[in-house]
Amino acid sequence: MSTSPTINTLVQEYYGEILTFLTSRLRSRDQAADAVQETFLRVLTSSSSQPIMNARALLYKTATNITIDLFRRDQRQSNRSVNLEDAHDLPSRHADPERVVAGKEDVQILSHAIAELPPKCRHVFLLHKVRGKSHREIAAHLGISQNMVEKHIIKGVAHCRQRLHNLK
Repeated sequence: MSTSPTINTLVQEYYGEILTFLTSRLRSRDQAADAVQETFLRVLTSSSSQPIMNARALLYKTATNITIDLFRRDQRQSNRSVNLEDAHDLPSRHADPERVVAGKEDVQILSHAIAELPPKCRHVFLLHKVRGKSHREIAAHLGISQNMVEKHIIKGVAHCRQRLHNLK
């Protein structure tokens, strides 16, 4: 490809292939679906000014890196233990005022970004991100395919990321 592909082109061409690849690695379709979304988001929101020359290779490399990150995170969580004598060194649970204000601003930006989504996309996005429904549950509830659910979620997350990126 000589120009950067659009999100729709990438999703149509490679979504199923990357989902199958990650499902075999992660052994969970839901976890793989989340990883696929993250894969597309990382590729499409990368700060590189270079056009994507080999989208398939970039998607596989990104998906592999996300899988490695997930395994490392799981490994850290399983090895994590807190010594009570060292508890005084843990960070405070109270957030500083600057972080609170920044967090409130981010929530407003995200709220506006979600409101800008097309109605069906917004509904799917909120069912997944706010209510914690799985792709399968949303598909059954709305009478659409899991693939369409995943596309709506990818579109919603990409839009929210773009709005956050544009306003910061």
